[in-house]
Amino acid sequence: MVHHRQLRISHAGLRGVVGRGLEAAHVLDFAAAFGTFLGPGPVVLGRDPRSSGVMIREGVIAALLAAGHDVVDLGVVSTPVIQHEIRLTGAVGGISIGASHNTAEWNALKFFASRGTYLSTAEATELLDLYHLRKFRFVEHTGLGKLRLEPNAIDRYLDQLADVFDLRALAGYKVLVDCCNGTSSLILRRMAGRFGLNFVLINEQIEGMSFAHEPATNARMVSLQLAPLMKPLAADAGFLFDIDSDRVAIACEDGAPVSEEMILPMIADYLLPRGPGKLVITNLSTTALVEEVACRHGGKVVRVPVGRQAAMDALATYRPEQIAVAGEGTGAVMMPQFRFVYDGIASMLAILSLMQHHEKKLSEIVNGYPAYSILKDELPLASQRIPALMMELKSQYADGWIDMRDGLRVGWPDRWFHVRVSQTEPVVRIIAEQKGEPPAALFDALMEQVRSLA
Repeated sequence: MVHHRQLRISHAGLRGVVGRGLEAAHVLDFAAAFGTFLGPGPVVLGRDPRSSGVMIREGVIAALLAAGHDVVDLGVVSTPVIQHEIRLTGAVGGISIGASHNTAEWNALKFFASRGTYLSTAEATELLDLYHLRKFRFVEHTGLGKLRLEPNAIDRYLDQLADVFDLRALAGYKVLVDCCNGTSSLILRRMAGRFGLNFVLINEQIEGMSFAHEPATNARMVSLQLAPLMKPLAADAGFLFDIDSDRVAIACEDGAPVSEEMILPMIADYLLPRGPGKLVITNLSTTALVEEVACRHGGKVVRVPVGRQAAMDALATYRPEQIAVAGEGTGAVMMPQFRFVYDGIASMLAILSLMQHHEKKLSEIVNGYPAYSILKDELPLASQRIPALMMELKSQYADGWIDMRDGLRVGWPDRWFHVRVSQTEPVVRIIAEQKGEPPAALFDALMEQVRSLA
């Protein structure tokens, strides 16, 4: 993994600050590697509204055409729209240009297989090898690919949503949405027009140079952006999207922000009784409430290391019909009905459908779950003594259930903690959760120990 602060090259793809890390040459080489990696056939492409997206799009198209692939360009769309289009059109793969929850100076390339899902670890490893070895396959002028613009992908995506959710039945709700100047506004305006939904959109203007606020999907951003408007607008629910619409955060009708950790348990609560799947796939850092919800419906939680790759590898080991839902505590959720696409708009529709099914206010549903208190922080990673830190913590907390697949996770019946090195940033993350009151003493002790060693 290449890792300096302004550029990250990893199994998750390419991400960086444009002009101070991410350069046109990186884009050309990565797209050429992807064109070489894929079998013959068309590749779907889309981007978020960042101003650097146009430059990156040109490089991606050039490299894919040079590798002999036809390119279907969807224009400015969300990543879930790209993933649906890959499956619907039988393309061999796809690329999303966009850095979802990062600020405007960042951009990224995300790669998808013919299934429409992110690459597995094995596929991502092969792509990285081609990139680093610069083993690109280009064709002669007679075999170059063709470029085609496709303006109707959003409508086809809405058709897919309408197959799963009764959209007209949700029209009675007044829904406040903060689009953060991203792709969700294009989709929600179209959805409102077609199905009569009642959305009040803020920060809806598409922006490329700077966004109305940091595009983070968490309770703090909800309390700053949505919470003050909920009561004055008499909204039934509030949703805040990142630029890419693949994650979502929520506000109740009374203005109370909902922890991003609640989204997966709530959607699991909605989906578990409605399909054959009984497995909930999530990572080691997600709230234990998900186990309680799964247990209530006769389901089972499968925990995997943190990161997109681990989730994709876990999904591949089960049949789609065995899985009820997959996701993480960041507001990113995947549903089997959409063949496992992280989709914030589908998550929003699931939560509105849950409200409609129970005929309750959102605050009543949220407050109906057992209370869990989670504490999260991170510290800069400065030393090489992480293995020693992990072994010290492991011996100190040996009375709990130990899991060392991704750093160290230790669990007891009513609380747990997880200490791990981030895959995407040079930091150590510390998370602790307890049923009821926050695990303040445990968390403070962990922070102190990590600070002394990391």
